[in-house]
Amino acid sequence: MLLSIGLPIMKILLRYADNRRMESLATKLRRKRFSLFKSFISTLPRPLNIFDVGGTITFWEMMGFTTESDIKITILNISVTDINYPNICQRVGDARKMGEYKDKEFDVVFSNSVIEHVGDYDQQSQMADEIKRVGKTYFLQTPNRYFPIEPHFLFPFFQFFPLQIKILLIKNINLGWYQKIKDHQKAIDAANSIRLLTKRELMTLFPSANIHHEKIFGLTKSFILIGKSQM
Repeated sequence: MLLSIGLPIMKILLRYADNRRMESLATKLRRKRFSLFKSFISTLPRPLNIFDVGGTITFWEMMGFTTESDIKITILNISVTDINYPNICQRVGDARKMGEYKDKEFDVVFSNSVIEHVGDYDQQSQMADEIKRVGKTYFLQTPNRYFPIEPHFLFPFFQFFPLQIKILLIKNINLGWYQKIKDHQKAIDAANSIRLLTKRELMTLFPSANIHHEKIFGLTKSFILIGKSQM
């Protein structure tokens, strides 16, 4: 029953959700999101120091920020590439523990679809606190837990399934961006690697933020939080 419902939908969604395709819905949403980000930073003084937590150089290439001489971008991730631009530097680190950075070191902390990947709610809270500590302002996007299509596995209501059902699906079919994983422990790790947040949880983590709703067909797909750090 689950497969008969989910697989046809997933095949369609893969095409629309592929942000590597310039004409995909995911890319269009990302560009709209970035327009909001550009509007947000347009009022901030230059030079501007941006800290991208969990991002990639590819993202900033797509958005045309690799030649902005008055904007410096520091990307923090678990690994770095060998691609370099004069205004972009890369650092290896942990979004939950950023002790190497000073309080309010950055003008803006930017994070796109990352906080749902860092662990349980306590670990997500650690990341939120670090974002508010190292940044004067922040711009964070994350998927809505209550959107009917889970955005990583691209399977309807996957986020609400019991762990054993998730593992069964992960081990036996290709789900979204995940090829089937036969190893049982790796399947468990994949199932536990994503924890989507609710609006209520985000309001608790970022109480001073303005929350924007990213909608598809009238449903909130993602939340964008924009705020000034109070810590």
